[in-house]
Amino acid sequence: MPLYPDPAPAALRRDPLPLRGRTALVTGASRRGGIGYAVARRLAAYGASVYLHHHVPHDAAQPWGADPAGPEAVAAGVREALGDPAARVCHGPGDLADSAVPAALMGAAAEALGGRIDILVANHALSGLDGTLDEIDAAVLDAHWAVDTRSVLLLIQAYARQRAAMAEPAPGGRVVMMTSGQDIAGGMPQEIAYGLAKGALASATRSLASGLADLAVTVNTVNPGPVDTDYLTGEDYQRVAERFPAGRWGMPDDPARLIAWLATDEAEWITGQVVDSEGGFRR
Repeated sequence: MPLYPDPAPAALRRDPLPLRGRTALVTGASRRGGIGYAVARRLAAYGASVYLHHHVPHDAAQPWGADPAGPEAVAAGVREALGDPAARVCHGPGDLADSAVPAALMGAAAEALGGRIDILVANHALSGLDGTLDEIDAAVLDAHWAVDTRSVLLLIQAYARQRAAMAEPAPGGRVVMMTSGQDIAGGMPQEIAYGLAKGALASATRSLASGLADLAVTVNTVNPGPVDTDYLTGEDYQRVAERFPAGRWGMPDDPARLIAWLATDEAEWITGQVVDSEGGFRR
C-alpha cells in the first residue's frame, strides 16, 4: 500500500460550497468597485459568513470617493452572493491607523459571526499621501507603516491569539495579505512609502507562515497587479490596458478568485508564498 494513497473518487469532486460553516473577516471592503468587495462576494458564494470592515472617511477623501450608497449597500451586495442560506454578512467601521483598532476589530468580527474567525483577508491600505524619495517625509512614512504594515501584523496577532485560545483549532485557518509588486522590475519609485510598507508584508510572509503553522493556519500574500478599482481614467487608463496581453486591466474579481481558492481546503498545502496574479502584465 502506498504511503500516500490516491484520494477516493468522492474526494476529487469539487464541493460547490467549500467554505460552508466557516467565517471570514475582509478588511477594506467599503466600496462595490474594490477588491475587498469582490473577495467578500466570492467567499460568501463559497458558503462562508463574512464580516466586512470599512473606513469610509478614507475613501471619501480620495478622488474616487466613498460608495454613494454606503456600507449597508456594500453588505447587501455580498448578501446577494451567499451560497449558504444559513451564512451571515455583517459589517463595521474601524480606523486601522489607531493601534488599538485591529484587536478590537477582530473581536467584533468574531462576536458577530459566532465566536471565531477562520479566514482573515487583510485587503485594506492607505491610498495617497506618497511620492518619490525626494518628496516623502517622516510623517508620510509613519502613516503608511501604521496602516499598511503595523495594522496588518496586529490583526494577525489578534487572529492568532483567538486561534490559540480554542480548545481545538477549527479547520480552515487562513491568512491572506496583499502586496503590490514593488519587488518586480521597475519597482514603485513614485510611491516609496506605500511600496516599502507593502514590501514588508511580502518579506514577512514566510516567517508568519512558520509561526502560525502550529495553529493549523496557512499564510500567503497576493500581488493583484494593476486592478481597475476606478482610480485611473482616460489615456493613462488605456496605456496601462495595452501592457496586458489580454488588452484589458485586471478586474476586482480576478484576484478575488485566487484569494477565495487559497481560503479553501484545496489550497491547504500552499503556505508562505507571495503569489503574483497580474495577467501577464508587462512592466
